[in-house]
Amino acid sequence: MPRPKRPRCIASKPAIKGFKPRGTEETGEVILSLEEFEALRLIDFEGMDQSGAAQVMDVSRQTVGRILKTARYKIAESLVTAKRLTLQGGCYEMRGRRKGRGWRHGRRKPQGR
Repeated sequence: MPRPKRPRCIASKPAIKGFKPRGTEETGEVILSLEEFEALRLIDFEGMDQSGAAQVMDVSRQTVGRILKTARYKIAESLVTAKRLTLQGGCYEMRGRRKGRGWRHGRRKPQGR
């Protein structure tokens, strides 16, 4: 049985819910998790390096690298294959909140915290 994922810290939910192709028929959907969005935002938009982003997200540098790789692949897949890109889900918690608040990915909040 795999170890449970440690929630990644994100600053806030994105202002958008996704993107859809224009000028052609949609061929499906790609789901970009909120922690993948946060890694893209920190590294590609804010210009942080992976170590800095790892500290902000409260995970290891290797984990950020893995998250970033999957996020970039999903965006490329969405653009190349004309699939709708939807931002939702993941295993995260909002920055400044601890003990399970904001967890997603089908997990329930721990009781008594």
